[in-house]
Amino acid sequence: MKQPSYNYCALPLASYASKPEETLGRVHKEPESSHRMAFQRDHDRIIHSSAFRRLKYKTQVFVYHEGDHYRTRLTHTLEVAQITRTLARSLMVNEDLAEAVALAHDMGHTPFAHMGEVCLREMMEPYGGFEHNDQSLRVLTTLERKYPEWNGLNLTWETLEGVIKHNGPVEGEPQIAVRELQAQVDMRLSTYASLEAQVAALSDDIAYNNHDFEDGIRAGLFSISDLEDVPMLKRVMDMVREHYPEIEDRYLIQETKREMIGLMVEDVLEQTKANLEIINPESPEDVRMCGQQIVTFSSEMFEDVQKIRDFLFKRMYRHYSINRIGLKVERIIGDLFKAFHKNYQLLPDNWQRRVEEGGGLGNEQIKARIVTDYIAGMTDRYAIREHERLFDLYWDLR
Repeated sequence: MKQPSYNYCALPLASYASKPEETLGRVHKEPESSHRMAFQRDHDRIIHSSAFRRLKYKTQVFVYHEGDHYRTRLTHTLEVAQITRTLARSLMVNEDLAEAVALAHDMGHTPFAHMGEVCLREMMEPYGGFEHNDQSLRVLTTLERKYPEWNGLNLTWETLEGVIKHNGPVEGEPQIAVRELQAQVDMRLSTYASLEAQVAALSDDIAYNNHDFEDGIRAGLFSISDLEDVPMLKRVMDMVREHYPEIEDRYLIQETKREMIGLMVEDVLEQTKANLEIINPESPEDVRMCGQQIVTFSSEMFEDVQKIRDFLFKRMYRHYSINRIGLKVERIIGDLFKAFHKNYQLLPDNWQRRVEEGGGLGNEQIKARIVTDYIAGMTDRYAIREHERLFDLYWDLR
């Protein structure tokens, strides 16, 4: 593949970094840009996609109407991308590719966050299952419709690999999007992903573990004194208080979050550099074949992070107020799925055509998958309004 001859990054790349001139290409052949490298184009295509824009009104933890300052899927994704750039640059790997994977990693999330995914997974259990990571790939390869010659965004092999394998090799029976892509091009499912993809995956962990406790405080789900039950949070808050003895609570949370992110980033860099020294990969291929994740926390930091996760799981994700929202989400998602699956002609015209042209009239599994594609792509507010349109008897009659 012919590529531009100019330098594409401000810093030199390590030998184990992914280089755009060495890309394995795209599923559908097309000429590359004369002024943007392949991974940069992937990054830009994701930013300009409809699914990326819809993340603005998809829940991270709190439904959008609860307040303007809580994270949404979009703001979370941007925070992940910011940490990803920092790690990628420090490790001398390709920032464009790492950021593309970071920006794409949540595009398959349903409305209403984990609550919506649980509902769709239950609905789809008889029809092949549902998993948000696989749905992200499906969005990128099938559901986005912007090009006359193919469906999807036609991203490079390396970006798609990052979405599929950012948490490691694919084990067991692949989900539908991975199977369909694998039938077109070998994604080498048993190998590890690039360092860029691994950076994006760990950046996701750093982002949500630090930002969710800030949102939990804002929502009143727990107090600052409750955070002191978590060893790392207590250590950092004590350090901040020692530096600022009269600090107000609102600044204490901000300083604690900043310090926590910094400590986690430093730990990842130190541990990953140590891993690189031991494994000594000389190419991206060496990274894929080394048999382990290279971008990791130290064992001590991993233990601290796990305690933060446990706290958030008990005190935030399973808080009774979140569970009450979940009860409503179960009703909304369940009602929509059953109605559309029973009568696909309730879908908008373009989605009816997808059912008819995709073989859904004679195959319940295909029809269920297309219905799920429609629901999974909804924002929170659109799902609520669709439910009102269908089940509020007076919605269009007032």
